[in-house]
Amino acid sequence: MTLIETLAAVRPGSALGEAMEKRAEILRLSEAAHDAVLLPRDAGGLSHGLRAALAARMARHNHDEKLAKHYDELVKDAAEASTAPLARLGTSVTDERIAEIVRHADRLTVAPREATRAHIEALRSVGVSDADIVRLSELAAFVNYQVRVIAGLALIGARQ
Repeated sequence: MTLIETLAAVRPGSALGEAMEKRAEILRLSEAAHDAVLLPRDAGGLSHGLRAALAARMARHNHDEKLAKHYDELVKDAAEASTAPLARLGTSVTDERIAEIVRHADRLTVAPREATRAHIEALRSVGVSDADIVRLSELAAFVNYQVRVIAGLALIGARQ
């Protein structure tokens, strides 16, 4: 079973489980996207631990503690103790670059329509490269997609 199926509690053999089998390619691509945005070969300026901590934080903004715990484990696996506190909402950050990255990740999760060119310029002003801004946007898009798919499948599964 994929992460999405596991967290949505899709039961093998159920009507939803059978429907998911017919969409195995979508699930495979979702798993590949997970690895690409969280564990890329070239992490650029966003380490694997930072990505995982931000993903856990995004999941918590969306009230998905199971998904957040999955990402908490990736933070531990990355052995980057300094990034672990970022996974918790309300954490204060003193590093200006990391603080701006966290603010932008939060914005993309909670109020994406409010993101403006000025926010991108704020990221650039603290040394975040354009490639890392794209990486951060990809991470936010993926985690928020994942949250919604899991929630939708869990609702469908609950009706069976």
